[in-house]
Amino acid sequence: MGKLVACRAKPLDAIVLQNAAAHIPATVPMCKNHLIIPLLRVIRVALHTNLCRREAAEWMILMYEWNEAIQQMINWIEEHLTQAPTLLEMSRQIGYSPYYCSSQFHAIVGCTLKRYLAGRKLGAAAVKVRDTDERILDIALEYGFSSQQAFTRAFVCAFGCTPASYRKHPRPIPLSLKKEVLFPEYYPRKGDGIMNQAILTQANVRIEHIPAHLYLSVCDKDVQSYFPFWDRHSCDEICGTIESMQPDAHPVVGCHTGGWFWQDGKRGYSYGLGVPLGYSGLIPAGFTLKEYPASYYLVFYHPPFDFLQHCEEVVNRVETLSWNFDPQSLGYAWNENNCQDYQRMMPETLGYEVLRPIVKL
Repeated sequence: MGKLVACRAKPLDAIVLQNAAAHIPATVPMCKNHLIIPLLRVIRVALHTNLCRREAAEWMILMYEWNEAIQQMINWIEEHLTQAPTLLEMSRQIGYSPYYCSSQFHAIVGCTLKRYLAGRKLGAAAVKVRDTDERILDIALEYGFSSQQAFTRAFVCAFGCTPASYRKHPRPIPLSLKKEVLFPEYYPRKGDGIMNQAILTQANVRIEHIPAHLYLSVCDKDVQSYFPFWDRHSCDEICGTIESMQPDAHPVVGCHTGGWFWQDGKRGYSYGLGVPLGYSGLIPAGFTLKEYPASYYLVFYHPPFDFLQHCEEVVNRVETLSWNFDPQSLGYAWNENNCQDYQRMMPETLGYEVLRPIVKL
C-alpha cells in the first residue's frame, strides 16, 4: 500500500488510504483483485475532492495498463491451452519480461501462472469429457497430461470423481474458468467523463413471460447487489460449479443469472442458474433450490454497450428506472411475494436487464 501514497504529505489522504485498507475483506473473491479495488476507491476519492488529481489520474492509467497486460496474457493462454504454453513464449508474445509476467500475474489474478494454467487445462478437459465421445486418453494427451492415469489422478483430486464416472453421470463440479481482470473501475476516464449519447440510450421497459421453473442459487440476505455479493463468496467456486451445469440450464432463466429476493421485508441478492421443473440432480453445497410459478415480468433494459466505458452509467439508468417504477401505470402490481427478481448482464449481445415479476390488477 505504501507505494500508492504519492500525496503522502496531505494528512487527509493518509486517512483515506488507511480506511480503504481497513475495508479489504479477509476472504478475497477471485473475481477481482483484492488490492486494486480498494486503491481505485482511494483514487476516486482523490479525484472527486481535487486531492492530488494529477497523481490519482496517473495511478488509474497505470492500473489500467497493468490489468490490460494481464488480460492479454490470459487471452493468449486461452488460445494456446492445448499447445503447452510456456512463460517464455507468452512473455515474448506480450512484450514483457518473464519475471514481470509471472509476478504481475500472481499479484492481479491471485494465483501463480502455473496453477492457473493447470486449472484451465483441467477445466477445459472436463468439459470435453462431458460434452463429447472422444476417448478419455485422447483428451488427456490433448491437454498436456502424460497419461490417462495422470489425468485421472488430477481429476479425482479436483472434482472427487473419475473422468469416466463424470461422463456417465455428470454432476456439479467447480470448473476453473477463464479469468477476467479488466473491469470498468480500471478504465481511464478523460475530461469530465461525459457519456457518448450516440451509444447510450435511456433505459426502457417491456413485458416478458417466464414459465414455471426452479432456481438453484447461492443466496445472501445481507447484500443487495452483484459486487458486494462477491466480496463475501468465492467467485471461482460458485461460477465454476454453475458453468459445469450448463446442460441442465433452463432455456429462459439460464446459467449465471443473478437476482433479488425478499425476506422479512428486506431485499437480498442471489446468484445461480435456472433449471427445469423436473430437475432431479445434485444440489451443490451452499446452493438452495426454489420453485417459482409462471409469471409476467416487467423487463427494464438497456441495449448492448461498451462494458469498460459505460457499465456504471448503464446500470444506474436501468436500476434507477426499475426500482422507482410504478407498475400501476401499466395496470399491474408487483408479484415479488411469489417470484424472484432477476438480472441479466450480457453487454456485447443483450445489454443489461432487470426483471421484476408482476400481476394484473
